[in-house]
Amino acid sequence: MARVLVVGAGLTGGLCAALLLRLRGRMRVAVWEAARGPGGRMNTSRDPHDSNCTADLGAQYITATPYFAEKHQSFYEELVSRGVLKPLLGSVEGITIKDEGICNYVAPRGISSIVKYYLSDSDVLYNRHVTRINLKEGKLEVCCDSGPAEMFDAVVLTMPVPQMLKLQGDMKTLISESQRQRLEAVRFSSRFALALFYEAGTRIDEPWAAKYIVDNPCIRFISIDSKKRSSESPEVGPSVVVHTTVQFGAENVDKEKGDVEPLILEQLQKVLPALPKPTSIKCHKWRFSQVTEAVSSEPGQMTLSIQPLLVVGGDSFTHSNFDGCVESALAVLNVFKCHF
Repeated sequence: MARVLVVGAGLTGGLCAALLLRLRGRMRVAVWEAARGPGGRMNTSRDPHDSNCTADLGAQYITATPYFAEKHQSFYEELVSRGVLKPLLGSVEGITIKDEGICNYVAPRGISSIVKYYLSDSDVLYNRHVTRINLKEGKLEVCCDSGPAEMFDAVVLTMPVPQMLKLQGDMKTLISESQRQRLEAVRFSSRFALALFYEAGTRIDEPWAAKYIVDNPCIRFISIDSKKRSSESPEVGPSVVVHTTVQFGAENVDKEKGDVEPLILEQLQKVLPALPKPTSIKCHKWRFSQVTEAVSSEPGQMTLSIQPLLVVGGDSFTHSNFDGCVESALAVLNVFKCHF
């Protein structure tokens, strides 16, 4: 039975692992993730003082267009039937996509619960930062900065392409010159996200659940997370999430989070002057936020080696949303169906 490693416990990695495991009896699947927990850019953070108070620092909600709602119907129906997704009922001011037939979904238990659902049957190891991949005895030796190297029959890489290109070992020989040129052309936007946590009973008197800001040089999006998820409770404090503009992210991406946080708070005070003082704040830098230029001429994945099988997937080959990750995971699955 083939031993397969999926590198990255974000949405594409979780989907790849789940789909490969559904090919019963054909392979054993492991997942390695560099962070302490799952989610990737579908990240849900907890208040350090109250673990029941959470905030989505990455993706905020899922937009299903009529085309993808039909094409990926089974994925949406599965997540809704399991309670992982539900329709977004709260008001979103300034929303940019209002076409007829579009449905927005939220994750009532936090956006990372989508990834956790797909990883529920996988053997996942966290704090495994992959540094090197070597060809050895017809297999792929994967090395990380903690724990011993291990051998696999096939590997799927789902981290952002700029991170993948930094892997050492035999990666330079596995990637052809034409592939490298296309991979190096991938571009991402950068953003900062701020989560503000409040104690139970705090009132945030805004008529909306989320709002797009159009006239601020720093802030692009604000969400009152509990209201966005329709999960407000008098026993759990609210949380507010702030996402910066692409321009602000580009100008400050090389700064430390501690230096950027006060700049965001200063602008937030201007946008929402009546906002209460939080009990705690978390700032996160998304160096690779959303794909602005994907890999050209590749249908959701790139196969770097056939024997042994080494495949790269993720939104670097599609687009940065739920359906883009589904498209990539399905493309990876098709590669495995052809070779196993």
